[in-house]
Amino acid sequence: MESSLQRIIGQIISAGLNDPRICGLISVTEVRISTEGRRAMVKVSVLPADKASAVIHGLRDASGHIRREALRRLHTRSIPFLEFDVDETLKRQAAVFDAINQGVAEDEARRGASEEEVSVDEEAAEAEG
Repeated sequence: MESSLQRIIGQIISAGLNDPRICGLISVTEVRISTEGRRAMVKVSVLPADKASAVIHGLRDASGHIRREALRRLHTRSIPFLEFDVDETLKRQAAVFDAINQGVAEDEARRGASEEEVSVDEEAAEAEG
């Protein structure tokens, strides 16, 4: 049920909602249904990240519409109440990748500088000899 709900909610959002706050690239990354089955926590990733707060407010306001549309598409008797929140996982992953890339770039710059020193020393030795 969680994966079906995740797919359907993603389709509903990507089809467009009549709320200007809901804009940008929005991905439904996870849906967790509570043990009693009455609530579903919907995690979304939002790009650009500075729009995340407005998007979440818009999705919370549209949750009734999204729920009704999901109920219609899934052909089930009931669907849990939807609660939306920002998924920070992708943001943290991006920060880790940026740090790795920066470290690699700095390492390559250091290696490049060391190789230049070696080639200058070799040229000097050849000139002397």
